[in-house]
Amino acid sequence: MGSYRKQPFGYKMQWGKIVLQEQEAPVVRWIYQTYLSGASYNELVETLRKQTIPYITGKLWNKNMVARILENPKYTGESEYPPLISQEQFEAVQVRRKKQAAPPQKTPAQKELRRLCGGAPPPWVERQVLDVLNDLITHPKQLRCPPCENVPPAEVVRLSRKLDELLNTPPVDEDRAREMALHLAELQLNAIGPEKYETTRLQRLFQKHRPMDDLDQGLLHESVRRITYNRRTVSILLKNNQIVEGGTPQ
Repeated sequence: MGSYRKQPFGYKMQWGKIVLQEQEAPVVRWIYQTYLSGASYNELVETLRKQTIPYITGKLWNKNMVARILENPKYTGESEYPPLISQEQFEAVQVRRKKQAAPPQKTPAQKELRRLCGGAPPPWVERQVLDVLNDLITHPKQLRCPPCENVPPAEVVRLSRKLDELLNTPPVDEDRAREMALHLAELQLNAIGPEKYETTRLQRLFQKHRPMDDLDQGLLHESVRRITYNRRTVSILLKNNQIVEGGTPQ
């Protein structure tokens, strides 16, 4: 038969007409039926190599040969080829082939993880991030404000001194003292940095969350600013600017 085929496997030319090849035609039907029964390409190839009918003389069956048979609509009777399978069988095979060829759909959490990593991370990153977040769910007190200077703003210090002087100088002007105390409280509230606010928010967020079997997109989005990884170690920058690595807060 040579090193290539002039006709699809299962057919031959006879007296200028395309006819079934008696030995090959049953193999084509078997391939379609067995594939629709759930067999994989590898399983088909393994069985085909054990029988005596080659796709091309002198060459072993392989997955590309099987694919050529399963994707060829001529087996349904197109282009004056004698039909070997039904149109329904062919269409059912194409549906299965499309499902197997399609990459697995990413979950919303995996898409969020990719965004936070700046690209598709290796599989171990997802597992390590899951472990880190579950550890914070179990021990939310590990969440703490990154080290910063606890020096009150100059205006807070100045107003606090003036209020002390006012309260210690009789007679006390209560209306003025009340107004000054409210203004001081407002300044002190404004002096609370975003890291402290975010730390409190994250503690509440993780306290309410149950341990996860799989990553949760909402928790990732609400708690994580950026993820980096190097040498099998994940570094997670939380939204309070705290960094956690491998489940241990830094």
